[in-house]
Amino acid sequence: MATRRTEAFSSADAAWLRMEDPTNLMMITGVLMFDEPLDVARLHRVIEERLLVFDRFRMRVKPGRPANVLPEWEIDPYFNLHAHIHRIALPAPGGKRELQALVSDLMSTPLDFSKPLWHFHIVENYNGGSAALCRLHHAIADGIALVQVLLSLTDEQRDTLPTADDARHGARDSNPIEAFLLPAVRSLSNALASAETLVNESRELLEDPTRLIDAARTGVSGAQALNKLLFMPPDPPTLFKGALGVQKRAAWSEPIPLSDVRRVGSMFRCTINDVLLNAVAGALRRYMVSRGAIVDGLNIRAVVPVNLRPPGPITELGNRFSLVFLDLPVGIEDPFDRLLELKRRMEGIKGSPEAAIAFGILNTIGVIPQQMAELVVDIFGSKATAVMTNVPGPRQRIYLAGSPIRQIMFWVPQAGHLGLGVSIFSYAGDVLVGIAVDAGLVPDPDTIVAAFHTEFCDLLRLAQIVTGSETLEYARTAGE
Repeated sequence: MATRRTEAFSSADAAWLRMEDPTNLMMITGVLMFDEPLDVARLHRVIEERLLVFDRFRMRVKPGRPANVLPEWEIDPYFNLHAHIHRIALPAPGGKRELQALVSDLMSTPLDFSKPLWHFHIVENYNGGSAALCRLHHAIADGIALVQVLLSLTDEQRDTLPTADDARHGARDSNPIEAFLLPAVRSLSNALASAETLVNESRELLEDPTRLIDAARTGVSGAQALNKLLFMPPDPPTLFKGALGVQKRAAWSEPIPLSDVRRVGSMFRCTINDVLLNAVAGALRRYMVSRGAIVDGLNIRAVVPVNLRPPGPITELGNRFSLVFLDLPVGIEDPFDRLLELKRRMEGIKGSPEAAIAFGILNTIGVIPQQMAELVVDIFGSKATAVMTNVPGPRQRIYLAGSPIRQIMFWVPQAGHLGLGVSIFSYAGDVLVGIAVDAGLVPDPDTIVAAFHTEFCDLLRLAQIVTGSETLEYARTAGE
């Protein structure tokens, strides 16, 4: 791969620079947890051989001149890998609470814009093992691409030692991405937009976003989607909306067996995504009720990313995704009724060109004057309360620098000055749910995580009751 000295920004990538704000950093944050210490020297070699083959991880931002000109990526002439990987120790006792505090602090700390926009921290005393905390700016690529790039650093076996050429050409047979991640990362797109037409048209918009105008003018559904986005009323004021500060809080759940989630989904004929988002909606309801809020009949909107990348390995970085808005029925107390309503709303999004329209607006943010861009971001932000993502990861245990990864968690930034982010990540048969919040709005995200566990347990018990009732009815009928 020939090294390019400079690389043009796309308008979509520039949009994430435009949205950078001290109170809402446009970083993707991930944490990988291990039961044993990481081999730091080996990790350095892995990053050098597999991550740095992507030029963008050795490039810094060169601002446009004048200010309304798109910036460029340029090779950092002073690039030093050691400036991007640091070792750190947790305070005693070095458990989950201390790791969550570290993730919260680093999630609140901006990257150094004089260098390439990524950083790794190696945590050496987490629960007797270790952790790796990575931060990557959204301008480099979208979450789907960055998760795949990070997973390309891993192996299916402890002692796999691929060459740099293998990583460069995507030829490693043991790379778990293609076998496990690629068929799954499109699940959001499949769940939210089952029609191939939407994805194909959205990819065409990647090449020529001006087609958005024709699509909106000539198609009734396109016009309706555009009207929906532009004239959608602001989300109601809740505990999760308000002025943001610079300090964030991060928390994540204990692992939930994916088999249990499937069990609930199959019993109620819902997707895994339906089940998990329903438990999230219930958790947000419980949190608000515990704080004395009135929630009856309340709906709050979540911004949900939709992958627009074609099938196959990542061939280039950048942002290739769009957004849809999902109304979460937090005002419904009964978990079964709430699940059915959420499923109905998810079905209503299918086939809508809303994602294509939103992609065009994202592109516009990157090229219009800064003051207008901020206005568009504020308008979009007023229409939602949270960002929610669900990325299925590898189905089997994988290794980083020879150490088995026990758990993985990722968070995307809350663009549009939103104060709540929910991330769902499945890996090796388990699901983790992560919460990222503005500390001034929600100082105790662990409470939401605990409520999520309660809500999911309620759904699981409900599924078991339904299963038992069916069995009894079958036994009675068979005996007659």
